[in-house]
Amino acid sequence: GPAAPPDPALEQPVLEPVLPEEQNGTDSAKAPKVTCEERNTTGIERFTLQILNVSQDLMEFLNPNSSDCTLVLFYTPWCRFSASLAPHFNSLPRAFPTLRFLALDASQHSSLSTRFGTVAVPNILLFQGAKPMARFNHTDRTLETLKDFIFNQTGIEAKSDVAVTQEDWEGPLPSVLTKGIDWLLLFSVLFLASFVLYATLRTESIRWLIPGQEHEHQE
Repeated sequence: GPAAPPDPALEQPVLEPVLPEEQNGTDSAKAPKVTCEERNTTGIERFTLQILNVSQDLMEFLNPNSSDCTLVLFYTPWCRFSASLAPHFNSLPRAFPTLRFLALDASQHSSLSTRFGTVAVPNILLFQGAKPMARFNHTDRTLETLKDFIFNQTGIEAKSDVAVTQEDWEGPLPSVLTKGIDWLLLFSVLFLASFVLYATLRTESIRWLIPGQEHEHQE
C-alpha cells in the first residue's frame, strides 16, 4: 500500500552544517573546498587577532551576505591546550592578511558553543560569511598545521616569512593560564548534590508512610 506520511514530531531540525576537515595527504592537490573572497588590505598596517568580549556577539562580525572567510577560535583562559595554542593562533593574521581571525571565550558565549557544537576547547571553525564550513581536527595545533588547514580548505597560501615571535607569546590571546571558575561544572555539582539530598529526604518520608515501619522503629 502507499507509504504513510512522515510524522512531523519525528522530523529532526535542520542544523547549519559543520564539515570536518579531511585529513588526507592529497588534499593539497585538490581544488579548494571553500572559495573565499579575500579582503582588501590597503591601508592596514597591523594584522592582528580580535578577541570578542562578553557583550559582543559573533554574528555581528560575520556578514551573511558576503563570501569572505573568518577563522574563529573558541577557547577558555584556564585551558592549558588553549594557552599552548595561543602564540600560534596569534601569528596567523600576519600569515594570512586577506582573512579575518576572531577568538572568543567559550565560557562567556555558551549559546554559541551549543549552536556550533564546540563542546570542547580549543575549537577552531572556518566561516564563510556567517556559515561554518570546516572544523580544525588536528591534535597537533601549531602554526604549520594551521597554515596547512587553511590552505587545504581555501587554496590561499600563507606568507612564507611568518613565524611565531615573542610578541605572539604575549598576546593578544593569552598564553599564560589564568585562574577561573567553571560555572557550568559548579552548577552541575550543585544540582547533583541537591538531587541526591532531595531523593534521600523523599525516601525517608515515604518510609514512614509504609505500614509497620514506624513500629519497627519504636522497637
